[in-house]
Amino acid sequence: MVSPLSDAPDTPRLAAARPEAVVVGSSPAESHYRFTVLTSRLIRMEHSPTDVFTDAATQLVVSRDLGEPPSFRVVRGEDRLEIITEHLHLTHVPSLGFSPSGLSVRLRSTALHAHGGTWHHGDVWDPDETFLTNLGGTTRTLDEADGAVALSPGLLSLSGITALDDSSSLLLTEDEWVRPREPGNRVGDGAQDLYVFGYGQDYREALRDFFGLTGPSPLIPRALLGNWWSRYHPYSAQEYLALMDRFAAHELPFSVAVIDMDWHVTDIDPAIGTGWTGYSWNRDLFPDPAAFLAGLHERGMLTTLNVHPAQGVRRHEDAYEEVCADLGLDAGSGEDVPFNIADRGFAASYLSRLHHRLEDEGVDFWWLDWQQGGSTTVPGLDPLWMLNHVHYLDSGRERPMATGGVERRRPATFSRFADASSHRTPVGFSGDTIISWDSLRFQPMFTATAANIGYFWWSNDIGGHMLGHSDDAMAARWFQLGCFSPINRLHSSNSGFTSKEPWRYSGDARTTMEAHLRLRHRLVPYLYTWARRSVSEGVGPVRPIYHDHPREMAAYQHRSSFCFGDLLVVPFTSPLDETTGLGRESAWLPDGVWYDLPTGRRYDATTGGHGRMLSLSRPLDRIGVLARAGSVIPLTGNLTEAAGDNPHELEIVVVPGGSGVFTLEEDDGSAEPGPDRVARTRLALTWPDDEGEHGGDAALRIRLEGAADVVPDSRQVRVRLLAGRATGAWLGLGDQACRLVVEEVDGDGFTLGAGTLVHLGELSRQELADGVELVLRGARQAPADWHDEVHAILDAARVAYAAKDQAWAAVERGMSGTALLGEMESLGLPEALRSAVAEVLPHS
Repeated sequence: MVSPLSDAPDTPRLAAARPEAVVVGSSPAESHYRFTVLTSRLIRMEHSPTDVFTDAATQLVVSRDLGEPPSFRVVRGEDRLEIITEHLHLTHVPSLGFSPSGLSVRLRSTALHAHGGTWHHGDVWDPDETFLTNLGGTTRTLDEADGAVALSPGLLSLSGITALDDSSSLLLTEDEWVRPREPGNRVGDGAQDLYVFGYGQDYREALRDFFGLTGPSPLIPRALLGNWWSRYHPYSAQEYLALMDRFAAHELPFSVAVIDMDWHVTDIDPAIGTGWTGYSWNRDLFPDPAAFLAGLHERGMLTTLNVHPAQGVRRHEDAYEEVCADLGLDAGSGEDVPFNIADRGFAASYLSRLHHRLEDEGVDFWWLDWQQGGSTTVPGLDPLWMLNHVHYLDSGRERPMATGGVERRRPATFSRFADASSHRTPVGFSGDTIISWDSLRFQPMFTATAANIGYFWWSNDIGGHMLGHSDDAMAARWFQLGCFSPINRLHSSNSGFTSKEPWRYSGDARTTMEAHLRLRHRLVPYLYTWARRSVSEGVGPVRPIYHDHPREMAAYQHRSSFCFGDLLVVPFTSPLDETTGLGRESAWLPDGVWYDLPTGRRYDATTGGHGRMLSLSRPLDRIGVLARAGSVIPLTGNLTEAAGDNPHELEIVVVPGGSGVFTLEEDDGSAEPGPDRVARTRLALTWPDDEGEHGGDAALRIRLEGAADVVPDSRQVRVRLLAGRATGAWLGLGDQACRLVVEEVDGDGFTLGAGTLVHLGELSRQELADGVELVLRGARQAPADWHDEVHAILDAARVAYAAKDQAWAAVERGMSGTALLGEMESLGLPEALRSAVAEVLPHS
């Protein structure tokens, strides 16, 4: 990796398009513009009053060579230029310049968009529009947000066409520094540099080309996908490690330790400012920092420290004299060294004196907490962008190893969103939200919608950060959302009453919190596979449903639901109903048969081919987590194994009713694991086309391919058939077969429903590479019994006992469907209760 602090010449890094893709004016009057046809749906549009254009990489764009340019026609007329591709028709009138009348692009096929389909220069998205066009992107921070905030535009639009403005970007140099654009190619000179994306509702292709243009969203370290513990609190080393041990004793696995600002000295001379900025350990709390960090590593955890760098380096810092010497300053003066990330000399000293030494002690990555505006000594350079950029590159540098030689770690940062290029520097810190139902209600949509601008790795303050009010049910619901968030980081303010240890909450809340922390840890193999796919395919692990179903308008109407890999998650973000004791959310299921993982309930959404609208009701311990029939979901089988390691135990959840394949991807954790360092375990489920009265034979074939040496020598494997039954099981190993015990198991009541469990035993790496086959004899679907579910709903309801008895008597008489619901209405049972019952009744 090129260092951003090298002494290489300040030479712009080229990101030129192929010459045959470029269209320029054919006369002096037309010379102020340049167009580049990057794909048949993506066109770059440049304007410069002085005819100065750039082929250099910018802060946003790192490559304009997206492969063989498409065929296109150029039509020139008097004061008119048209560029026509398979998908787009650009029209420019040079005499009118880049203006609404002088520049437009329309989609050629109305089949590609729901409405609209023409972009005019200067179009601005109104985030409060009644009928959505642009589907939104994300925002810099949720600091002090109490509910919804306005989002910046994203790439995706119901009109099928959007524009990305790169006019204000600085240029990137060969050594990854920044420099201004050339005179005549700057915004102040009237220059413009725009990209129009005309992809209709082909959202995945739009994102793939966006990543081709701006660089991919990189692969994050696997451990970051586990549970994070974070709290603004002056922990001592002993207290922090004791807390981690208490979590372990309760089988609550954590993989990332976040140490907020009190790790460093905060009680300083007021004459030199506040204690927010600091780089010197508070030795009263951390007398042996290296031993403390080693203790966290021994527990399988990575560590990140919070830094607020805005106040620079002051005389109380351990490294103050060395920083002054680096920069030619007089340390004897005691003057502050101002923070200036735009200066190479300061940045080099800042990293080497303040950060590298702490990393040598064991710090794994940094929480960059920047809130002080967007100006630097370089006009147009945002200090947040530069902090993210410099730290990310530096975190992947070569480092000396204690055993000799050098190593490179997989880069990581943890900071706020700066601009549309921020996907290159994950993970995002969304800021300090107010603790409220409104904040919780906004976060599912906020997090998923960020995928519209390619930003996949938001980390929200799970449970909310500050102020607000105490509500155990709200906190539990937030934990459930965190389980299915890109990053699950519990966090709280320095209040003594907002901390997120589950044992601080009531029994029901604590139980669901603990269950979802355990489930998140178990989901890491599944989510890491999707993290790898996000790099290779440009698809968000967490994304809006309309990414997968762009032609279904219902997918746009339920924006709190989202895809988590292939799962559809319906979070619950409102208080429980006082009568039923249940939360309630509306949802849309795409066409097909779905199973709810926590309950094993089956939903048939095949009616009409456009899916199914439904109302979900859930007690506090459950949310909606739905998987298609035939899904295969690999989980780690052991809570004590570190999230960052490829697990020795696997539990493979298979969903009945269909056939499907999931390929589990694992690597060696290296900085850039090439294809020869990736293991792929193919999990292929074949379900009988006709189960018949007694079921049929289902088969799960498991085969390990690729770099087998990156996975453990052997693995304990068990298979859970969700909401299904089997009369027997056989395991095929090469030419041999052995009979296995089939065990019917209850669900845990929170995260996985009842079903059938089969232990395949210890399988060697070689056996998995040769391939094994589990055959389930007499396999059939066995979803939850609706009679039992209706009884449970009635039992929990706070209504008259006589009405409960009469409603249950109707069930026992064989009444169901609309007749049963009508009977319940006549008994005066409330609508919320009838809705909960309606959900579990067989769907006709």
